Amino acid sequence: MSKFKKKGDGGTPAISTASLPDIVFMLLFFFMVVTVMRDTSLKVQNVLPYANQTEKLDKKDLVMYIYAGKPSERYQQQYGTEARIQLNDKYASVSDIQQFIFEERQSKREELVPYLTTALKVDQETNMGLVSDIKQELRKAEALKINYTTKQGNSLANYE
Repeated sequence: MSKFKKKGDGGTPAISTASLPDIVFMLLFFFMVVTVMRDTSLKVQNVLPYANQTEKLDKKDLVMYIYAGKPSERYQQQYGTEARIQLNDKYASVSDIQQFIFEERQSKREELVPYLTTALKVDQETNMGLVSDIKQELRKAEALKINYTTKQGNSLANYE
């Protein structure tokens, strides 16, 4: 006979949830820091044309975007209905394109500059004269890698 009795197996101990709020707030903070918000807000109408032979760009951080099209309804009172150019978040003229390219090159590391691509996001209603002027300015700035952004689809749908 023993004086001490053994306790029966009490099962597994409960999981402590005391640190759970700390973990949740740490994850929330992490995702708030690493989430990338939209870089630019469109001020021009941008209905892209269709193309059936498209390729996807590999690195989006090496792309400089030039938007062209009619000002959206919100800005038509101030800027009219003629097609305009948008660089980053502001309207620009054709002569501002060279400065835009030089500033974008300065913001990148030296070894990445040869890989920079200029993407033209041109509304399907924009006349080709404006696109031609943009291309002439890109030649002057020696930005010869040009990408025309389109939607995947049948190119005959552009005529409808």
